[in-house]
Order: sequence, then C-alpha cells, then structure tokens
Amino acid sequence: MIREVFMPALSSTMTEGKIVSWVKSAGDKVEKGETVVVVESDKADMDVESFYEGYLAIIIVPAGEVAPVGAAIALVAETEAEIAVAQQQGAAAPTAAAAPAPSPAPVSAATSSAGLQQNVSRQNGRSVVSPRARKLAKEFKVDLNSIKGSGPNGRIVAEDVEAAAGKAQPAPVQQSVTFPAAPAPAPAAPAPAAAKPAPAPVPAIALSGQTVPMNALQNAVVRNMEASLSVPSFRVGYTITTDNLDKLYKQIKSKGVTMTAMLAKAVAVTLQKHPLLNACYVESGIQYRADINVAVAVAMDGGGLITPVLQNADRLDIYSLSRTWKDLVDRARTKQLKPDEYSTGTFTLSNLGMFGVDKFDAILPPNQGSILAIGSSRPQVVANEDGLMGVKRQMQVNITCDHRIIYGADAAAFLQDLAKLLETNPQSLTL
Repeated sequence: MIREVFMPALSSTMTEGKIVSWVKSAGDKVEKGETVVVVESDKADMDVESFYEGYLAIIIVPAGEVAPVGAAIALVAETEAEIAVAQQQGAAAPTAAAAPAPSPAPVSAATSSAGLQQNVSRQNGRSVVSPRARKLAKEFKVDLNSIKGSGPNGRIVAEDVEAAAGKAQPAPVQQSVTFPAAPAPAPAAPAPAAAKPAPAPVPAIALSGQTVPMNALQNAVVRNMEASLSVPSFRVGYTITTDNLDKLYKQIKSKGVTMTAMLAKAVAVTLQKHPLLNACYVESGIQYRADINVAVAVAMDGGGLITPVLQNADRLDIYSLSRTWKDLVDRARTKQLKPDEYSTGTFTLSNLGMFGVDKFDAILPPNQGSILAIGSSRPQVVANEDGLMGVKRQMQVNITCDHRIIYGADAAAFLQDLAKLLETNPQSLTL
C-alpha cells in the first residue's frame, strides 16, 4: 500500500506550511511514532511523526519549499517492493506550487489523512529531541536516553549528542528549533528558502536593491494586519506618572520581577473593572471573555513578531507572572510555543519604551477589542495644582479600540483607572 503524506494544518489559521527539514531521507525505514519531517507553520516549527510503519519512498516537496495545506509532500510505501512504484507515482505528481490550495482543515483531520501527527509537546515521559540531534544520535550510535538536554525545557539538541559522542565542535552557534537541511547548526532565524546551510546574518547594506522573500511568520503578520485595518478603530492617549512604579520596580527587580510583568498585571487588574475592554466583536454581538489573557508583542529575530500570552494574568502573583513571561519569551524566540500560548490573548500590550520611543499607535490584533501602546518613562518638568514646578517621571500610553463595541468614554475610563493604580497604589501588584 502506498500512502500520501499531506501538508498538515498545524493551526486554525494555517493555509500553507514550509518544510524546514526532512528528518528521514528517501528510502529510509519509517517506524510508527518516529519523526519524519519538521514543518514551519505561521507561528512555530513542529516535529511531525508517522502513524504508520513503512518506507519513505519519495520526497515531493524538499526542505525549504512551501506547500498548501492538504498538498502531498511525500509518499510512504508499505514494503520495499513498492518503493519503485511510489517513486514513479511521485515523479508524476504535480508540484506543491501547482497543487490547489485547500481550505484550512482542523489539525486532527489533516494529520489523520496524512498518517501523521503533530508533536506539539513531547514531555509526557519521553525525551524532547531536536530532529538534527536525533539524526546525529543515529549516526554516532548514541543512546538518547542517556543524555540530559541543554536546550529549552530540557530539549536534547545537536551539541548534546556531539558532546556525548566526543565530537563536540568548537564554539558552536547556539542551537534553535529551526534547522537547515544541511548538517550545520542554524541561528534562530527561519531557514532560508533553498535547502542549504543557513548563511551568517547579512548586514542591511548588503541587501540594498534586493527582494527578500518573507518567511511564514512575516506572511502571517501581513494577513493579520490587513484584516485588522478593516476594523473601524480609534485611539485615546494618556500620560501616566511612574515615580512610584519605578521605585517599586527597583525594590523587587532583584527577585526576578520584570517591568513587562508589572504592566501586564496592572492592565489585567484594571480589566477586571472594565470587561468591555477585554471583549471582542462577533457577528452575533459582543463576546465577553471568561478569562483575562494579556498578550505582549515580541519582535522575532529574522523578522515578524509574535504575541506570547500571559493567561489569567489577573489571578497570578507578580513573581509567578514574571517567571512565566521569561519562559514564554525564551521559547518564543526558539519557536517552541504551543498554539494556545500565542493565540488566546484577549488584550494586547505593545511596549517600545525600551527603545526610547515617546509614544506610538498600535494596530488592533484580530479577534481583540483593545491594544495598549506603551512609550518610555522619562523625567518631565511639570507644575502641580499650586503652580509649583517639579520633575516627575512620566510615560505616554495610547490605546487602540474597536469602535464597533468600545467608545471613547469606555477607553478613557479604563486609562484613568490604570493610571490611578500605577500612580497611587502600585504596591498592590505584589499582593
């Protein structure tokens, strides 16, 4: 029996996927549950395993190329005798670019028809191993069960296998979950379109006059922003004095607390009083959310951005929230976030204050009613009610809202309460 391997749908918004690398080569034996290919979706890279035992007869879509969801990317033969037949069948198959793009399908349906399963989390009693590390372990005959992973969340990476085999390379580039097809460690940026080792970062001046294709994450941002700009929105600005907040931050920074976590916590607490700002528009009306999940925009190396989500931010203490945020950012930069860790936000923060930006406007994300843009906190000469001059640290914030459900007075009331919390009672964030 010859089975087609289809491009799986790894998220509800995925319409096409990029082959990061084939863990198996044409002609290799494939065991049930064994990783066959690594696919790049619009947000993360996923190991994909086989449901069946057989032989990877032919690879239709090579590493570095893109195929629409549902398109055949390889053929698996049940027996060695069927490999030649499968290769002839695959050679006659249309290319991925020529194949019609189907409508996005649920993950379970796509993976079932392809004979593959998405490996979002492989922590349940099993080692988490990168595809390249698994390939090297087979080459060096290293037992993966004897290795303790040094990657994020204990993931076994190539350097761990090389060290165990006594073949560690000098000063290796830090391993990420995005791998090129050739055996060379890759930087955190997505693999290039061609199946070749990832080149060193190219200075911007060297790209002058060139057209550089967008990666999957950048294309996802394009689609989301085009959809967002069709929403009637408005913006409201507010000035917040941060003297007390900055003082508190200096006191608890040594305990691992981040300013991002403090701001997210403050927003989440304020949203408890303003559920409309945490809601979103749907065709049937206003959808009020049961949870307050604060998403925070993070720029990705290589282009694009992702919004890791601090789920139930209003219920977590500031220390747990800070630890969670650090873990989310670390895994976001290595493209290891699970779908619910970047797609469940109900309110978004975008902070450019660390770049010295005074103020800016943020574009409303899809399926959300509000996003808050945060500028830098800096000393300002201000006058009090008695006309006396003094210096206070202040920051500008601007909120963008969906005008179909949120009005100016709603946004202003939210900002007023947020400012009151940060200016007069930031200590409550540590309770």
